[in-house]
Amino acid sequence: MSYQLRREEVLDGDRLKAMLEESPARAAQAILIAAGEGVLDAQALLGQILLDGLGIEQDQPLAVRWFGIAAKGGHLMACNMLGRCHEHGWGCTADAAIAARHYRIAAEAGLDWAMYNLANLLATGRGVTVDQPQALALYRQAAELGHAKSMNLLGRYLEEGRHCCADPDAAFDWYRRSAQGGDFRGQFSFASVLAERSNIQEALVWYRQAMSGGHAVFLEVAAQTLANASHTAIQSMALEYKKRAEQLAGQVD
Repeated sequence: MSYQLRREEVLDGDRLKAMLEESPARAAQAILIAAGEGVLDAQALLGQILLDGLGIEQDQPLAVRWFGIAAKGGHLMACNMLGRCHEHGWGCTADAAIAARHYRIAAEAGLDWAMYNLANLLATGRGVTVDQPQALALYRQAAELGHAKSMNLLGRYLEEGRHCCADPDAAFDWYRRSAQGGDFRGQFSFASVLAERSNIQEALVWYRQAMSGGHAVFLEVAAQTLANASHTAIQSMALEYKKRAEQLAGQVD
């Protein structure tokens, strides 16, 4: 099927993103045209749909090429995604050191996702020397920009006093903000602190939010934590988590 696409449609990155939700195949055609005309957003989007096989045949090596083209043009998310591909071996050989270089470029230019991804490597020593203070600084920087996953990790550093002064109240606030921002790990962290503070009913609400957004591996691990909780209502959620994990594990992509 062919589509009649107006020029303004294929040259507008925001319109292309909206089109992806409405009609992936139509969007893929428009993205291909726009990418060929040098539209950076379209080049980055082309990399993403090739990586995911959304509206187009999946081709991860070609996705890497398009992320590279957009990154050279200054597209920060494409640079971040190029790092993701090298970190995980999507369409290329996995190489955390190369991933770190791409993350650093985008992070230094102000992209919160790249700050988070680079911080993860620094915290674990993958591709770079372990540098917990720098990881913490990056999580904090990304969190202050509104990055929900970084908010949760910043909260953990503050709660545990790792490479900073312990500040339970600040940790609680960052967990709350992460939870409200939609991060399932942040929701679990927030629920856990609420439970510690004997706010059981609100804790159960956030545990259920975390369950609805979490993936199978997270749910399996979280179920073990819940099973050891001191409150019976929270203990009972362990079975719900396990059932949900089994459902997700049984799904076919």
